[in-house]
Amino acid sequence: MSIAWHAIRDHLTDSSSKLHFQRSFDAIRRTQAALAPFRDPAALLDGLHSTPGDPAWKNQILSALVRAAQGDGPASDCALTMLLLALWPGLDAIRRRSLWRRLGTADEVASDVLARTTEAVRGLDLGRVNWIAATVLRNVERDMIRVRQRDQTREHLASGADPDEVADSGDSGIGAAGYVRLNGAVRKLLGDDALLVIRVAIEGFSQAEVAVELGLTEAAARKRYQRAMRRLHDALEEIP
Repeated sequence: MSIAWHAIRDHLTDSSSKLHFQRSFDAIRRTQAALAPFRDPAALLDGLHSTPGDPAWKNQILSALVRAAQGDGPASDCALTMLLLALWPGLDAIRRRSLWRRLGTADEVASDVLARTTEAVRGLDLGRVNWIAATVLRNVERDMIRVRQRDQTREHLASGADPDEVADSGDSGIGAAGYVRLNGAVRKLLGDDALLVIRVAIEGFSQAEVAVELGLTEAAARKRYQRAMRRLHDALEEIP
C-alpha cells in the first residue's frame, strides 16, 4: 500500500511530538550547544523555517543535527527525523522536479528522495562542507538524475542507439555538454549572476534554496535575480 508524500511528513511531524522523541531531543541538546536555545522540536523547526534569520546561524543548527544523526541510538534517529523535516521544503521541490523529469512513479520518487537524503546525511563530511542544506539537496537531486541517465544509456546501448543522444535529450535534462554551453552563453550576458538565473529559471530551484547555495541572504538573491532578469530581457529585446 502506497503512502502519500504529505502523509509521510505528517507521520514524521507526529513522531516528533511524542514523549520519547522529546527525551531524545533533550539528549541531543545537552551535547550540541547550537540546539540549547530550543526547548522542543517544534521551536527548532520554527526557527529554521522562518524566512528572516542569519543563514550561518541556521547552518550551525543543521551541522549540529548532522553530527547527532551520524551517531548511534535513539538520538541519531531523532536528529535524522529533525533534518528531514527541516529540509522538507527543499525535498518537496526535488520530488516535484523528479516527477516532471519522469524519474519514476510518485511512490518510487518519494522513496528515493528519502533514502538518498538519509544516505547523504549519514555520509556527510562536515569538514569539507560549507552549507549543509544546499549540499545535501544538490547531491540528492544530482544522484537521482545521474542514475536515470545511466539507466537510459544502458537501455539505448542495448538497443544500438547513440549514447550521445541520451545525454542531451528529453526528461533527464540537457546533459553535461549542454549545461556547459548554456552556462557559458548566460555568463556572457549576466556574469556572476548566471548560475542564479539557471538554477531558478531553468532548473526550478527557489530563490531561497539558491541563496543558501551561493552564500547570500534571500533578499540579496531576490534583488540579484530581478536585476539579472531585467538585463536578460533587455538583451533579448535587442535581438532583431
